Amino acid sequence: MDNYQIGDLVSVKTENTQYTGIVMPSLDEDILVIKMKNGYNVGISKRRIVSIKKIEGGETPKYTKPEIALEKRENLKNISILSTGGTVASRVDYNTGAVHPAFTAEDLILTFPELLEIGNISGRPLMNILSENILPLHWKRIAEEIKREVESGAEGIVITHGTDTMHYTSAALSFMVETNIPIVLVGAQRSSDRPSSDASLNLISAVMAATEPIKGVYVVMHGESGDTFTYLHEGVKVRKCHTSRRDAFRSVNTIPLAKIYPTLRKIEYLKDVERVEGEDPKVEINTNLEERVALVKVYPGIDGEIINYYVDRGYKGILLEGTGLGHAPETIFDNIKYAVDRGVLVTMTSQCINGRVNMNVYSNGRKLLRLGVIPCEDVLPEVALVKMMYLLGNYPLEEAKRLLTKNLKGEITPSTRFDCY
Repeated sequence: MDNYQIGDLVSVKTENTQYTGIVMPSLDEDILVIKMKNGYNVGISKRRIVSIKKIEGGETPKYTKPEIALEKRENLKNISILSTGGTVASRVDYNTGAVHPAFTAEDLILTFPELLEIGNISGRPLMNILSENILPLHWKRIAEEIKREVESGAEGIVITHGTDTMHYTSAALSFMVETNIPIVLVGAQRSSDRPSSDASLNLISAVMAATEPIKGVYVVMHGESGDTFTYLHEGVKVRKCHTSRRDAFRSVNTIPLAKIYPTLRKIEYLKDVERVEGEDPKVEINTNLEERVALVKVYPGIDGEIINYYVDRGYKGILLEGTGLGHAPETIFDNIKYAVDRGVLVTMTSQCINGRVNMNVYSNGRKLLRLGVIPCEDVLPEVALVKMMYLLGNYPLEEAKRLLTKNLKGEITPSTRFDCY
């Protein structure tokens, strides 16, 4: 095989096909990654490669930190962009295929110059972590950094985040952070090196939302498969509902708060929203979380010993993701009683996602209520899990039970809408 390096144009032959493209950096030494002419990357196992021919030498990609003088403008709000990882905030060199994190304000402006028209942008990294590796301790750190930014003059905050667990983080921040400014989480389903990337549209939309006179925690993602608009979702009513589509995030048991048209610089509100005008930014945080809380999915043939396991390990809460209106098989009733009798908070959501729990309809549900299981209305399982962590971390058991059925952050809607399913 010819000698080659990152940045070279090569022809790669395998047993079945042939690829031509620019050699890119690879995190796995056993995988050769090349950027093809169509803009897509392909990873090829080196064990499958028959030959590699260098067509043209290239310069190994280097990245020099840009120097930009950013002047604050009085007519624009101060927006802080905090990066936790994910694909939304990255800068691509399309000649070499190199991808660089866009963490500073200068990087972000170079990558997304439209941001200059929307706000006074500052940016910094908090962490660089795959969202499936996020832990409650990361939620706490994000909350603490939000407080730091608000106290430093931020009037809106955007948090870039991997999409896999972004709805967990938005729920956690909804309970932990009390503020009168918008906190907007945003991600990308397609990385910035792909022609179909949604990073630009999503980030610009998120910054637009962060300049609005609204308060609370939100998620912004694509609203349809094209590039016309994004949706502004409430942080406790949103869920990732597709593995790969750009419009993977949907509001559940409600409609999105707003449609955002970034190319038109227009936001169309779909629901009434409390406006916050003329107030100085304020923030309070409470990062007390009880992490010994488990989510158990109910299924035919489930072994109730899994409940005993969590009880015996000292867990303080068990959330059952039940069937239908909030049911579980009678075969695990004794295990549920075992948990309740030992002071464990046992609650019920539905694996149906849409709709609400109603455990008064069938005898099975009524028996579960008599055992002490607390229904979670129309709260999403992920949100109910985080809410339990928050309540058990701050209140005694009986008060936590009472508050679980109360709407604290918009997680419970009084009645189910018929236009959201």
